[in-house]
Amino acid sequence: MAAADSTKMTVAEMVAAFRAKSLSPVEALEASMKRLDEVQPRLNPFCWIDKEHGRRMAKESEARWQKGAPKGPLDGVPIPIKDTNAVIGWPFRFGSMTASDKPVDYDGPMTARLRAAGGVFFGKTTTPEFGWKGMTDSPLSGITRNPWNEGKGAGGSSGGAAVSVSTGIGPIATGGDGGGSIRMPCAFSGAFGIKPSWGRVSTPTAAGIGDMSVHGPLGRTVACTAAMLNVIAEPDERDPFAIPPQDIDYVAELKKGVKGLKIAFSPNLGYIKVVDPRIADEIAKAVKVLSDAGAIVEAADPGFPDPAWAIDIIWRTSNAKRLPKMTPEQIKLMEPALLECAVSGLSIPAVDFLDAQDVRLDMSRTMKAFHNKYDLLVTPTMPITAFDAGLVTPDKEKFPTWLHWSPFTWPFNMTRQPAASCPAGFVDGLPIGLHIVGPMFREDLILRASAAFEAARPFKMVR
Repeated sequence: MAAADSTKMTVAEMVAAFRAKSLSPVEALEASMKRLDEVQPRLNPFCWIDKEHGRRMAKESEARWQKGAPKGPLDGVPIPIKDTNAVIGWPFRFGSMTASDKPVDYDGPMTARLRAAGGVFFGKTTTPEFGWKGMTDSPLSGITRNPWNEGKGAGGSSGGAAVSVSTGIGPIATGGDGGGSIRMPCAFSGAFGIKPSWGRVSTPTAAGIGDMSVHGPLGRTVACTAAMLNVIAEPDERDPFAIPPQDIDYVAELKKGVKGLKIAFSPNLGYIKVVDPRIADEIAKAVKVLSDAGAIVEAADPGFPDPAWAIDIIWRTSNAKRLPKMTPEQIKLMEPALLECAVSGLSIPAVDFLDAQDVRLDMSRTMKAFHNKYDLLVTPTMPITAFDAGLVTPDKEKFPTWLHWSPFTWPFNMTRQPAASCPAGFVDGLPIGLHIVGPMFREDLILRASAAFEAARPFKMVR
């Protein structure tokens, strides 16, 4: 296979080609960077590009493959890194003008695992400032646009990562999810991604969001994503809450299918009233795919009341926590909408914050009981399709904040459960997502269902 075609390869195909010496890591990287050159001026998925750094890593990988001694299961695979992950020798700005542009001297836990597995880093993908909202634009890097319609946004906060995967820049990419930040851009941009259980992937604690935020993988296919999860699902000594390693091969788990799994389908979680009817129809068809594959599907809602007031308090206070640590000059550089959100959080009483945390505990108990009956829960990922680029919300009356147009994602950050978004078709030419939620630490079940769905409805890339 010609090097130019490596932008269409899966991780497994790429590694097999390296092993057979029909493709080199240098050729794969050059193809990815050529694709980046085509995509970047139009969609802006990268905020930092370092081609020479990537070439050095690719040449080192090529030498290892020539000796028949690859460093790890991702050796030579080009991997875009989200700007919420630290990489040795690169700035770590978290999408913010307030951060230093000096290179850091350490890798974050996820990038350390990927480096140890031989991954090739050639740039960082865009995120909104501090990952604070569900669309990817910021004063630092501008607007990241939707690959299916450049007038629309890509979703966020892993918008650059989702665009990188869906356009062929990399077969996998790093993401992070504190309120839906992997799943929202996957739904809007037509990619696959999974938010692992909190503790599965070592993650630096993110302000007041704490155990709601976790790093995770996005991939061209479910198998690509599972291969990356195999590498990053290892504890890091810097994370005191990381769970002990478990002997799970997520790629091997994909072969088990969904026959006999009991799946609950909830089109609105029992209280969401803003789902586009066309999306609801398409998701109902998508759920039938799982039934046809052998799953036992029943209509059922989780049973918790609308927790929007609780997530609003948690989100505002988590952003408010940043302000006392900033200088007046830094505060002036913040995105105005983020600053408004953060300032509003300063006046929230501590007892209200603790009440919101109690809601999380109640939801977690409810979901634990729910999963005693059902292996998985499926919903739409998003109730709407991607809207105009540069907006925080498409309709301030209907959706006062971004939390209101993403009501399916953040409840499962509150409960810390794993959840994925599968590309599930199109409405008005824009992608929609099938949301699959599992019990704590059962990423394997989610990936099995995702693979079964993908086998029947293969994911599409943008060309």
